[in-house]
This record gives sequence, C-alpha cells and structure tokens, in this order.
Amino acid sequence: MTVGHTQKPGRMHNLLAAGFILLAAICFLEGAKEPWEQQKIQRAYESVAEAADASGDDGRERVWRSPIDFEALSAMNPDTVGWIRIPDTKIDYPIVQGSDNQAYLYKSFQGEEADAGCIFLDFESRSDLRGYNNVLYGHNMKNGTMFADLVRYKDERYFREHPYFKIYTPKETICLRAVACYYIEDDSRARTMVFQDQEAFEAFVREILSPCPYAEMPGKPVRNLYTLITCSYEAEDARTLLFAVEADGVW
Repeated sequence: MTVGHTQKPGRMHNLLAAGFILLAAICFLEGAKEPWEQQKIQRAYESVAEAADASGDDGRERVWRSPIDFEALSAMNPDTVGWIRIPDTKIDYPIVQGSDNQAYLYKSFQGEEADAGCIFLDFESRSDLRGYNNVLYGHNMKNGTMFADLVRYKDERYFREHPYFKIYTPKETICLRAVACYYIEDDSRARTMVFQDQEAFEAFVREILSPCPYAEMPGKPVRNLYTLITCSYEAEDARTLLFAVEADGVW
C-alpha cells in the first residue's frame, strides 16, 4: 500500500503462515478516527492516586489502587488485559488480547471495523504481562496515533530523554525503562516467548538488544522483557522494535 491510499487492507488471513507479517500492510495508512468512543473510555480512567503496598504516615497499611477502572473497561471489552501510557507521546491506550494475532488488527476496542485496530498483546503472551517476553503490537498511523510514536525512539537523544513509561494491569502497575530500539525486516525472532530456563532467556535478551548501538544492557538478571512492535519505513515489511525492562522502584 502506498501513501495516499484510503482503501482498507485485506483480511490478511495468511499473516502468520507467511512469516509473521502482522503490520507491514498498513505502514502507510492514512490517519483514521480513534478506534473507540474516546469519551467513554476516558470515563473509565480514574483520577486516583497510585499507592504501592506500604505504610502510610498514620502507620496503617495502604492498599495499592490502579488508576485504571478495569472493571468498566472489561464491561466494554472482556479482552482487556492492560493499559499502556508513554509520557510525551500519544500512546495512552487500553491493551487487549485476542484468540489470535489477527483479531484486533482492524477491529476497534468496541468491536467495530477500524483501520487503526487496537494495541494488542500477542495471543501467545501471558495475559498478566508477566511472561519472559511480552510482545505488544500497534499500527503506525499517519495521524500519529496508536504506536506511531515508537519510531521516535530510534533517535538516540529522544531515547535517552524519554526512558520511562508504564503498563497498568488489573493487579499492578509495571514501571518500565526503554533499553533498546531499532528497525528490522524480520521480527520473528523478537516473538520468541518460550525458553528452556532463565539462563537461556538472559542470552536471548543480550542477543536481541545488541543491534541497537546505544542499547543499555541490564546490569542485573531480567525477569521480564517488553517488546513493542510497529511498522517502519526503512524497507518493505520493516518494523520498529522498542524493548523495555522493569525499572527499579516506583516513579
């Protein structure tokens, strides 16, 4: 598809069989409307303070509360598994997980046909986002929505100035730090999720981050890797990959 086309892409039923080309067909999509009624979803976003399990000033234990009303979101879409927010970008969306990786390519959060699709978790990733490698996809829309802002992390200065972001789940807030970003023409390796043991996973992390010249290799064992994937423009079927690990402490 070339720049300027507004025709919707095909169903792409052969995506997985053809070498996992999930996002390539929409690299040059024109901007589309947000894939849900934004006001309804924003009403599900509560303005409440987060609190880690700790003792308050009065000595009583405080209970962590999510700033996301997942009960309301799940009522709208039972496939909701989280919410991702990256400061200073347009990335501020619910995360869904379908029965396969085609379910939300062109379907909105409310189940309607939409070019922008949803931010979705790989169907083989753990739904609690606590697997070895947690893979998330989003389209690179020309209007800057969905995962379009991921490509900014290929600039080293931007990468270093915007390292932190969060993923919320119904059970916790996962504070993340970006550790590498680059584009690639075959992202099948990035989708690896099953490892023989922790040692094998650690070797994978070192290998998958190494193509980035400014990668920040974790200084301690990595429990979970977060791999964010979107389309890229450098070559046909190119994708931008942003990798993150859990950040120390709560910020």
